[in-house]
Amino acid sequence: MCAEPTSTTAAAVDLVRRGLAVFPLPAGGRRPAGGGWHARCVTEPSRIRAVWREGDNIGVGCRASRVVGLDLDVDGDGQGVLAALATRVGEDWPDTLTVRTPSGGPHLYFRVPGDCAIASVSGGRTALGPGIDVRGPGLRSGGYLIGPGSAVNGMPYAITRDVPILELPGWIAERLTVLPA
Repeated sequence: MCAEPTSTTAAAVDLVRRGLAVFPLPAGGRRPAGGGWHARCVTEPSRIRAVWREGDNIGVGCRASRVVGLDLDVDGDGQGVLAALATRVGEDWPDTLTVRTPSGGPHLYFRVPGDCAIASVSGGRTALGPGIDVRGPGLRSGGYLIGPGSAVNGMPYAITRDVPILELPGWIAERLTVLPA
C-alpha cells in the first residue's frame, strides 16, 4: 500500500488512514500509561499530530477499530497450528494485513462488525489451538495490539504483508469466544 513510515508519528497516521484507531503507548513500552487508553483512541490524522510525541509506541484499539487480532506465538508454533486448522477445514491461509512482532511471530488483523463481542484470550487457550492469542473488541474497551512502527527492546513491529484488512473468516470466527451481552 505504501512505503514503511520513517517515524512513529507517520506510522500512526498510516494506520489511521487504513481505518484503525490508535493511541500512544510509552516509547519502547507495551502497556498504556495509566487507565482509560480506549478513550484516547484517535481516528483523525490531524489529531495524531496534536497528541503524539515522536518515539511513542502505537496501540491499536480493537473495539474502536472494529478488528480482531490473532497473535501467532513462535513458542507455541501458532503459525503451524493455524495452518493445520485451515487445511483441516479446507480453507486457505487468510491474506490480510500482517505485522511481524519482535519475537518473529505475526499479528494478523481482521475486520469485524461494530457489534462484535469477541473476547481477548492469551496464553494459547483459544479454541483455535495452542500458540494463538486473540485480541478482540470485547464488550467495553476490548483488547489492543501493538502497532507497526513500534519497537520494544530495540526490536521493531513491522508490516510484512501489506494488503487490505480482510473480514474475519467464518471458520476462524466460529471458534472464538463471544462474550454474552
